[in-house]
Amino acid sequence: MNHCPLCHRQCRLREGQTGFCQARIMRDGASRPLGYGKVTSIALDPIEKKPLARFHPGKKVLSVGSFGCNMACYFCQNHEIARAGEKEIPWRGISPRALCEMAREMVPQGNIGLAFTYNEPMLNVEYIADCADILRPMGLKTVVVTNGCFCLDAVGEVLPKVDAFNIDLKGFTPEWYRRLGGDLDTVKDFITAAHKASHVEVTTLVVSGRNDSPEEIAALAAWLAGISPKIPLHLSRCFPRFHAEEPPTDRQALKKLKDLAGAYLDTVLLGNM
Repeated sequence: MNHCPLCHRQCRLREGQTGFCQARIMRDGASRPLGYGKVTSIALDPIEKKPLARFHPGKKVLSVGSFGCNMACYFCQNHEIARAGEKEIPWRGISPRALCEMAREMVPQGNIGLAFTYNEPMLNVEYIADCADILRPMGLKTVVVTNGCFCLDAVGEVLPKVDAFNIDLKGFTPEWYRRLGGDLDTVKDFITAAHKASHVEVTTLVVSGRNDSPEEIAALAAWLAGISPKIPLHLSRCFPRFHAEEPPTDRQALKKLKDLAGAYLDTVLLGNM
């Protein structure tokens, strides 16, 4: 058996076996992407929808998703593709060159490049890297929306190829991350490294009674400010999805958390209000 080095799970896999994420397979003794060039979702979105508030505001970005995720959030809003494998959802094959040409054709519509999003795109890091190498000479941007739960030894060289990240910081306690199938320290390391290489914004989905205490949000904001107070933080309302049963995040409570985080960070925004 060999291990997949990509994320905190370090799945040990037999030849031909797929990891927890359903997007990596062991072939010839190495972890390979099952989703390379396999697109399940594609749309021209406002850049603010990623969400990115301080990266080419008012523009659009061609957004693409594949399948699979290395975390297990019970409130996942894209579980139809994030918890699916390649045989469980329709996809179409698009080569890096074809996808980048598609992005260039949409420049007259306000498009600035490609955003890899919807499922967990860093599971397909090879595809991101190959597209980024084509986009940059075209004058187009590469955007990645990720949970950030990836090992820098495996993906660190790709970070400078990405022009902007939105990274989920799902809370600020190891216990909450364990419940979601992730690892807080891995995400913190990823955010720190990504900020050195690219534009970074951070999103925290605030779940009622789970990660919404003033103490936790203050600690999260203070830690981000220690990297840079200029990192925008998006605090988003959570609505019942997938297996979640908590009520929607209270608007007034979220506004109070915004004010609290704003004591540490220059830009704090509210989402899904």
